[in-house]
Amino acid sequence: MRQPNAVPVTLAEIARLAGVGRAAVSNWRRRHASFPTPIGGSDVSPQFSLVEVERWLRQQGKLDDIGEVERLWPYLDSLGDRGQAGLTIAAMALRRSNPSIRMASVPDFELGPDAEPLVLQAMSAADSEQSPGETFDYLLGRWLDVHVRQITTTPRPFAELITTLALECRTEKAPTNWTVLDPACGSGTLLATAGAALSTSGPRLAGTDIDPVLAAVAAARLTTELTAVGNLVIDIAAGDSLLRDPHQQLFADLVLCYPPFGTRDWGHDVLATDPKWRFGLPPRGESELAWVQHVLSRLAPGGTAVVVMPPSVASRKTGRHIRGSLIRSGALHAVVALPAGIAPPHSVALHVWVLRQPDSVANGHHQVHLVDATTTTRPVNSGDWATLTTSIVAGITNWPRLPDSAEGGVACRTVSAADLMSDDVDLTPARHIPSPPSSTLSHTITASWSEVAEMLSGLEDSRRALSSIDWHPSSMVGTTTIGELIRAGVLDLHTGQAFDLDAVRIGARGKADFPVLTVPDLMASGVPSRWIAGHDARSAQLVVTEPHDVVVAGVTRAFSAWVEEGEPTVLGPQLYVLRVDPEVLDPWFLAGCLRAPSNGRQAGTHTSSSARIDVRKLRVLQLSIGEQRRYGAICRRVADFERSLDNLAGLGTSLIAEMSDRLAAGLRDQ
Repeated sequence: MRQPNAVPVTLAEIARLAGVGRAAVSNWRRRHASFPTPIGGSDVSPQFSLVEVERWLRQQGKLDDIGEVERLWPYLDSLGDRGQAGLTIAAMALRRSNPSIRMASVPDFELGPDAEPLVLQAMSAADSEQSPGETFDYLLGRWLDVHVRQITTTPRPFAELITTLALECRTEKAPTNWTVLDPACGSGTLLATAGAALSTSGPRLAGTDIDPVLAAVAAARLTTELTAVGNLVIDIAAGDSLLRDPHQQLFADLVLCYPPFGTRDWGHDVLATDPKWRFGLPPRGESELAWVQHVLSRLAPGGTAVVVMPPSVASRKTGRHIRGSLIRSGALHAVVALPAGIAPPHSVALHVWVLRQPDSVANGHHQVHLVDATTTTRPVNSGDWATLTTSIVAGITNWPRLPDSAEGGVACRTVSAADLMSDDVDLTPARHIPSPPSSTLSHTITASWSEVAEMLSGLEDSRRALSSIDWHPSSMVGTTTIGELIRAGVLDLHTGQAFDLDAVRIGARGKADFPVLTVPDLMASGVPSRWIAGHDARSAQLVVTEPHDVVVAGVTRAFSAWVEEGEPTVLGPQLYVLRVDPEVLDPWFLAGCLRAPSNGRQAGTHTSSSARIDVRKLRVLQLSIGEQRRYGAICRRVADFERSLDNLAGLGTSLIAEMSDRLAAGLRDQ
């Protein structure tokens, strides 16, 4: 039964407090009769009293290193109100803001009686253990993770791309003191990124959000992240930018906006006669075009705006009149189609529109830059945002140049306004960027054939080496099991854990993120599709691979074993790490033994719904370390042979597609 005023914590939160994995907490609960009894929750997700848990952890000597900031979060979460928790975090930072930062406006808000003591506690924790900025970052990160389904945040690398694009596409002289506006600022990522980029110019950062909690969080975030920016002015307000704009008298040099998509109650009827609709009244279902025109109405002369758009806005028939007006006036400077998964919603290949103040003399006689980056997966898979950003900027700013070109694998074209003014006024870049010219395509095909020849040569080397081996089995070699090797202390077994879905991201990868590999990833492409912050993975004691680890996929349908040679990777359920001492047990030899299909069949365990591998039952040859290394060299060559075959298959698929495109375009006469 829940105790009055008790602060509830889950098993996952106890694990965070103690700095262990959730499995360790479950083991404590089973092994220690003195472990606190649940006060609520369910059998699957029980809740415990924080006070009782802290007392028990101290008695067991398991709470020595936990800081006051980490202890503070459960109390914040126990407020049971997203708004009060967010405002408490914001209040802590705002009350300790740098006095050199001028606060032109900050959203008004009230804290409840339970929240005020937590503000003082957070400020005390910041004084005793961390800086106010570090305390705010930790608590804000936890708050955003918990409410990830209600709050959409802009990935920082994506914000940097947007900011760079806005700055590089300006043609006017830079102002002495920049004014930057985000009319849908959320938690303030775009403004914080712009402020950091303009740190030497004393920028005025203005933002509005319809959610007063997010507006307060954004103001607090700017005060903590931009302490080194000189002459900074922060001007954040809560309000509806479309209906009652708090910044209606402000005109900005840069406007950055990632507006909400698909809203129908944006004020169509109320705003029917608003003067900002100089390009036409947006239909009720075209809220995104309402944001585009609002952004243009807030631009200062010579200003530049970048607005994130869903791709459908470029082609919907209901918006063609407004799109045409934007093109004729010269307000639309560029449209960029981005790879899917780059930012939420991750299933959509977002567009970015670059806008300028309309040119009174354009009259349809100007150029629009179109960039198609949808085919590149570089930033999503490897985190190489700098290359993507540079390629997109080059595709827009390298003018004059040939109308059609490719910058760093990103297709781009400069199109006249007249050519875009078709019946549908479709701005989708792929509709206007033709296939590569025959000379480029021929060069690509020639290069691909050269790669094929190089791969075939390598495969021939592997064929000669592997075919010369006597593959007849020996009956004189004994075997042991992984379980026996664990008991002998020869290796350690680490089991991949289920992780909090709120802590991982799909798509965009941050600089300090670890990839997260799951069994579904192995079955789909073999490439991780999620990311988790490295410090979160370490603090939650998730299983992270190290060089020379042997990784085993413990399900029959994806059974495999390999030696880890890449970057640290977090492993999900049914994936296992065997950590060995290479001086005692050769990792390549071990992986080669374990990955044998016959080994997996013998160690398989079957239930009514799945077939899994009992890793402890997998068998290993008993050989001296010298023989292990000889076997290991062969196993490594087999693995290289497999990788080469996979690479050749992928290249072959691409080459066939290229040749098919060339055939469809027509061959040159022989």
